[in-house]
Amino acid sequence: MNKITYHKEGDYLIPDLIMENSYKNYHIGKYGRLRLNYIKNYKRGLCTELMINGTLSKHLADIENAVNKRIGLIIKQLAESENVIEDLKSSNQLAWVQAMNSIKNRAEEIVYNEIIYV
Repeated sequence: MNKITYHKEGDYLIPDLIMENSYKNYHIGKYGRLRLNYIKNYKRGLCTELMINGTLSKHLADIENAVNKRIGLIIKQLAESENVIEDLKSSNQLAWVQAMNSIKNRAEEIVYNEIIYV
């Protein structure tokens, strides 16, 4: 059980909520940081609850892993449906890069709305 300490500001006691090096155990990348920023600004209750329970880092790592898997799946499906294949890569690299960048951007937009910003 984590002990919560408080400090006094004026007439109020404010809890000292600190994440104790919990980022060391998990890889928090781009999508985890986006989720952290979102819950800090728009889901303060959830953020506070995760910090108190000591599960914020695990939550962010789970989001990171889920988003990476989902983006990989979406990119693969979109590339197959739009016929962006290795033959295009060998014949016209610029067109392949343009198509793959478009697919990646769309995949990220999908997961932003499905996983990160909910």
